[in-house]
Amino acid sequence: MAIKIILLVVFFAVTVTVGIVCSRRNVSVGDFVLGGRSVGPWLTAFAYGTSYFSAVVFIGYAGQFGWNFGISAAWIGIGNALLGSLLAWVVLGRRTRVMSKHLNSATMPEFFGIRYDSRALKIVASVIVFVFLVPYSASVYKGLSGLFALSFNIPFNAVIIGMAFITGIYVIAGGYMATAINDLIQGFIMIVGMVLILRGVLNGQGGFTAAITALSQIPSADLPEMQGAYTSMFGPKPLQLLSVLILTSVGTWGLPQMVAKFYAIKSEKSIKTGTVISTIFAMIIAGGSYFMGGFSRLYYQADTVMFDEIVPQMLGKALPDALIGVVLLLVLSASMSTLSSLVLTSASTFIIDFIGGIFPNKLSEKMQKTSIKLLCACFIVLSVLIAIRPNSLITTLMSVSWGALAGAFLGPFLYGLFWKKTTKISVWAAMIFGVGFVSINAVTHWMDATMCGAAAILASFVIVPVVSLLTPKMDSDLLDGIFACYDEPITVSRRQALGEKE
Repeated sequence: MAIKIILLVVFFAVTVTVGIVCSRRNVSVGDFVLGGRSVGPWLTAFAYGTSYFSAVVFIGYAGQFGWNFGISAAWIGIGNALLGSLLAWVVLGRRTRVMSKHLNSATMPEFFGIRYDSRALKIVASVIVFVFLVPYSASVYKGLSGLFALSFNIPFNAVIIGMAFITGIYVIAGGYMATAINDLIQGFIMIVGMVLILRGVLNGQGGFTAAITALSQIPSADLPEMQGAYTSMFGPKPLQLLSVLILTSVGTWGLPQMVAKFYAIKSEKSIKTGTVISTIFAMIIAGGSYFMGGFSRLYYQADTVMFDEIVPQMLGKALPDALIGVVLLLVLSASMSTLSSLVLTSASTFIIDFIGGIFPNKLSEKMQKTSIKLLCACFIVLSVLIAIRPNSLITTLMSVSWGALAGAFLGPFLYGLFWKKTTKISVWAAMIFGVGFVSINAVTHWMDATMCGAAAILASFVIVPVVSLLTPKMDSDLLDGIFACYDEPITVSRRQALGEKE
């Protein structure tokens, strides 16, 4: 217990100190929200990765889907690395940085407002961001608090409130740069913790071969005739496995808190380096989390399966008590880095896009920054109120949030970067369908929340081009001015390019 307390005190002290130090650099709203668009590759890559993977993945998703799919759940982690990280950086990284700088947009709704010449789109998108990031934030608190309460025997609600307070201090004080630096520190903690956890889980069953052998003996209720269902390549539920992979891998392309990392990156070199770092980080953390969860049936036995309790109880049995302190830091790092990103994205979007859209040119620079900080606090309070509600499953909260946001924004953002023929009406269609489809399902429960989110994401890819081809085109002069940013000449060294006559 003494080791755990010392580790936590040091962790919190470093986190808060970084926030206070970085507060001195926040002169403008751009500094607070985007770090002055001068963030290097390591900070950006770790900010992307740690915002991607939180206690929701490590506790909620790894527990539930590791239990349901066995070690085939590792495919989700591989998809997160290759589709959610590598391909996202390759496809979106450069274009997002170039066009967002050209349009002087600091948020995704602001991008929509300028790119599609619609203040109404900007305002509505900002409301969607704020509303649907709240349940995601709540799911992070729930994932964090379960393991924390188990280790320290502290009441669940007290843990949630304490974590909210610490997160609020460094985000409100230091803004984006504080979150990025803390993300780098927390990212290294996550990597070390994941390696130790995997080693402990496998050694607890006598090694990898023994663990696989034991898992292969467990029959599946869904496919009783199939031998070794939980050690098979695609597990007992391949369609559901695919839906989780789509939601958690492709969905990141339309999440404002993820895309914002590309707004702030410093240079071309930073994008290339960040792509490699982010992919390796995702492979270790996501791949390791789901692979670990695949062995949960060897550790967790209960008459009634409580998915949010699987990983905490599993680790409590597999790891020595001293190592639990490292696990706590891993989950704490993953959660606080994600929370800081959610809080900052939601608050800045609401003030810059919603309030700024209704009352343009009414808020001074100082007033905007103060308002964003106040709304950060409000967002944290709302998330806590949802998180302390009983019977709100971690994975359901996240699936609703990701499904609605990515379903509404992925198509409009992706096509908006690449295709001049994307129309304003197609963006409205994608937003209405994404939010409406997921919201109705959240009330009626006629479809699994994860499959619903995946369906909304795939629909966004189709709705935007189909509706764009059937609706009036936007002004060609406006579009030429927007896409001119890609044709702007720059000077590079011969190591990067040869001259045309050579």
